[in-house]
Parts: sequence; C-alpha cells; structure tokens
Amino acid sequence: MRAKKVHKLSSLRLDANPQTGLIADNVESILRELGEDPAREGLLKTPERSEKALRFLTSGYHANIEQIVNGALFDVEYDEMVLVKDIEFFSMCEHHMLPFFGKMHVAYLPGKKVIGLSKIPRIVDMFARRLQVQERLTQQVAEAIRDVLDARGVGVIAEAQHFCMMMRGVEKQCSSTATSAMLGSFRTDKATRDEFLSLVRL
Repeated sequence: MRAKKVHKLSSLRLDANPQTGLIADNVESILRELGEDPAREGLLKTPERSEKALRFLTSGYHANIEQIVNGALFDVEYDEMVLVKDIEFFSMCEHHMLPFFGKMHVAYLPGKKVIGLSKIPRIVDMFARRLQVQERLTQQVAEAIRDVLDARGVGVIAEAQHFCMMMRGVEKQCSSTATSAMLGSFRTDKATRDEFLSLVRL
C-alpha cells in the first residue's frame, strides 16, 4: 500500500513535453501590465529567460522517484540512525510564487536496506522544485523516504526563509520558519527523537 502511495505522489506529471513559449508570451503581457516596455534592450530576452527559469524551478513535477533512486538500495546490516544534515533547498511559495529557501535535515532508521546518500538530496529537490508550502514539502520528503526504504522511522526538519514574508506583507527579513515530520519510531520513541534533535544541533 505504501509503495503505491509514493508512486502516485512522486510520479505526478503535468505534461512530459510542455509546449514552450506559452509562459514567455504571458510574461511579456505581464511586463506591459506593469508599465514596462518589453521591447527595450534590457527586457528583450526576459520572457524567454523567465520561462526557462520557471520550468527549471518547477521541474519536480516531471521527476520520477524510481529514476531518482535508480536501484541505489543496498542490503546492509545496520540498524542505527542515518542522518544527512544541511541539505540546501530552494522552492517557490504556492500562494505568491515567491521563493523560499533553507536547509533540511533528513534521518531514518533502516529496515533491511539503506539508500545511496546522494539520493536523499535528490529526493528533497524533487519535491522542492514544485509550487509548495513548507509544511507539505517536509511531510512529502519524510513519506517518500519511509516508503522507498520501508524504514522503521523517518525524521525530517526543514528551516527556511520566505520571500513572501521578507519582501512584502509583514516585511520581516530576519524571521525563519521551522517544520518537522516524525514518522514511525521518530514519532513513537522519545529516545530516537531526542537523538535526532541532538545530532541536528551538533
């Protein structure tokens, strides 16, 4: 059941071959609406650049977790915590389409397998490169790690700064937001959770 859930969640695809140019055309209209002249020298290529940037920043919609993991699951007799700290991520707030960025700490207790360490940041990127809210992003990463590995427990902490709070609205440049997702032993076993939190603080 878990495997099916992850496949449905992580294989979300809007269009394998999106029609290019549509975003650029709309960016040009937006520039005009803002009072700019898309024909002036500095903006001549801006619509195309914006489309290219947006397609990269939302490329997680077209990612596939099976391709990301690519068989990098290994039978290892190890039952202690595995932690990858300070994974940088960049995402876009779905409410204002402004960036938020920070770092994520991902830990798991193996069942029968461990995953190649480089795959964990790639899984983070897959979910971060979508229109997101930080709470959902944190939970999606935790569930994906749990289901791919059939892990006994997963803990994820994300710390981020949001441009929608820094550049507009309350305009608080020094504020940050922390979210966590604790699954399996990380939720039910206080000692496991405390070990995770202490390792993150090191």
